[in-house]
Amino acid sequence: MKVDTMRKIDRWAGMPLCLLLSVLFWLWELVFKPAKKPAKKVLFLELSEMGSAIIADPALRYVKAQPDAEVHFAIFKKNVASLHLLNTIDEANLYTFREDNLFTLVWDTLRFMVWCRKKGIDTVIDMEMFSRVSALLSRVTGAVNRIGFVAYHSEGLYRGNFLTRPVVYSAHQHIAKNFMALSHTAMMTEEQLPFCKSLITDDDIQLAQAPRDEAAIEQVQATLKSLYADYTPGQRVVLINPNASDLLPQRRWPAMHFQAVIEDLLARYSDILVVITGAPGEYAGAQALCEAVGNPRCVNSAGKFAFKQLVPLYFVADMMLTNDSGPGHFSAVTPLRTFVIFGPETPALYSSLGNSTALYLGLACSPCVSAANHRKTDCVDNRCVKDLLPAQALAAIHPHLDRIEAQPT
Repeated sequence: MKVDTMRKIDRWAGMPLCLLLSVLFWLWELVFKPAKKPAKKVLFLELSEMGSAIIADPALRYVKAQPDAEVHFAIFKKNVASLHLLNTIDEANLYTFREDNLFTLVWDTLRFMVWCRKKGIDTVIDMEMFSRVSALLSRVTGAVNRIGFVAYHSEGLYRGNFLTRPVVYSAHQHIAKNFMALSHTAMMTEEQLPFCKSLITDDDIQLAQAPRDEAAIEQVQATLKSLYADYTPGQRVVLINPNASDLLPQRRWPAMHFQAVIEDLLARYSDILVVITGAPGEYAGAQALCEAVGNPRCVNSAGKFAFKQLVPLYFVADMMLTNDSGPGHFSAVTPLRTFVIFGPETPALYSSLGNSTALYLGLACSPCVSAANHRKTDCVDNRCVKDLLPAQALAAIHPHLDRIEAQPT
């Protein structure tokens, strides 16, 4: 389904369903009064963003480290590959929803209700912020402990009265710390108002690192060799990711800016190979950029690397320049140096947890999207990224590549 279609379903179907289920479950609990249980079988709900599944990993590991706790995860099928980068969740504990159309989503929801009961889910953590679909899913799990974000006295979307432990969503803390607050709340034995009064430090959201697989790296190097015959293992590789998801196209830096950066790097460093990355559906745009550069040391790899090959590719590369999108977060499980372009969203909340530098102008209108507005903006002139000039990006990139070049071999 298109993103706007999903937003409309969430609004027009979600609101009455949230109200209806709130009333029905309120009546049910008046009669049956479910007993409280400690959090043992914990389900995380994070449906729509692949990058968020990476950012949430410290929160998953926190719960997994608790005595007798077992972690489960539910996500859209198209995004599940992001969970395989670190394999924190056992395959048997993953549930995927198809978002092809409304019928499959409804059918998978019915299957999900059965799956949760077979797994004995007692606690659900809704990591979506102000999404009615995830709120409804959290309620039909049958879990007696339901943790998620609420606006409290701030403005926010109506999502029913499902949560047993509502957590303050802080717009002043990195989203990884907000996710960790959900995990802390789930495992607490005390009641708080409001949740969560834990101190969560930068050390608490350190991301785990993927193992280095030499066989997989050799396969990546073979693919690079097929794209550029003169490539040799050890040659410096610069990755360029000019793509961003359809969820927020305003995040895309202009192609001519990427072109200017690539041309500068190729002229300045005679030893580098520039590799434009992307999914198979992004091949045409990557090829157009590659042809505009017109240099044999700039190659198009869109569709050439499977998702599972991204981690070994990041181990091979020396740096990456990317829009604010999935690769900036996927690469955080490796030591790769990244430079990420922000505009409609703020790096203060959504920056990569890896070895990363945010490139951000911070215009008066930025950020214009947030979880509270479903990442929906009326902007048709994304000056927040267009006015970030190639020279500004290069000023950050040059010192990194100069330092690598100066190191003795």
